[in-house]
Amino acid sequence: MQVAVAGRLFDLEFARTREQQQRGLGGRAEIEPFGGMLFGYDPPKPLMMVMRDCPIPIDVAFVDSAGRVLDLYAMQPEPPRGVDESRADYESRLKRYGGRVMAQFAVEVGGGRLEDLGVGVGDRLSADWDELLRQVRAGGG
Repeated sequence: MQVAVAGRLFDLEFARTREQQQRGLGGRAEIEPFGGMLFGYDPPKPLMMVMRDCPIPIDVAFVDSAGRVLDLYAMQPEPPRGVDESRADYESRLKRYGGRVMAQFAVEVGGGRLEDLGVGVGDRLSADWDELLRQVRAGGG
């Protein structure tokens, strides 16, 4: 899916299934300079992201159905799950990002990209948000 961020076109993977949404960008050693991931939810909800199995920084913007940035975070890598650490213990120690606003979409890009592009709360990201929302409602995202 293509989303314009501060006038720059990003090709984002659309996390279409619950499994894809759970995995997100986890396990990636790098993110293309104009790549990342898009998440969509219907109805809007207070989204919460974690850096599960993410060895590199990731920026996330929570946006409404018109692409207006409601909140954003520069998420930092977490220490990997320890050999003797249970999945529950690992999950419970991960920092949570978000939960403050009701968002329809989340856009994840490489760490530092949103700041480099000067993106802030209130800015608009350009995409065919109506079509993306139709796909979410149809179970395609």
